[in-house]
Amino acid sequence: MKEYKMRRGEYLEERIPDMEATIEDYFGSITDTEEYKGSDLYVIGEPTNPVFEKIIAGTVEYSGKKDKLGVEFHERDPTELGPDELEAAGDAVDAKNDFLLEATGRDAKSRRESMKRKVEDDPDHDF
Repeated sequence: MKEYKMRRGEYLEERIPDMEATIEDYFGSITDTEEYKGSDLYVIGEPTNPVFEKIIAGTVEYSGKKDKLGVEFHERDPTELGPDELEAAGDAVDAKNDFLLEATGRDAKSRRESMKRKVEDDPDHDF
């Protein structure tokens, strides 16, 4: 599960007031919920894009800190995809990036840089 933070001064509930509807718009019908760190995240068991096997997404709530977006994309093995499904791969990448941009206000480049800083700041790494 990856957790994404918002830009400074922004809050997830302001960027996406209706998380359930937004997730359904991007990925398909919600089939279940799954508990993660005390928060219920939405599960899309049969996403509309055939590249995805399953998607788990939602708000990870923290007391005393800003909420984060929790997302886990389960993608099918590209060797199992047919020609029509391979064409959907570009749409799958666009859907992921558009959803993450809408939720976090950060494009792919700034999300990568933020993840790098998090790893660099992590004291558990031995250098």
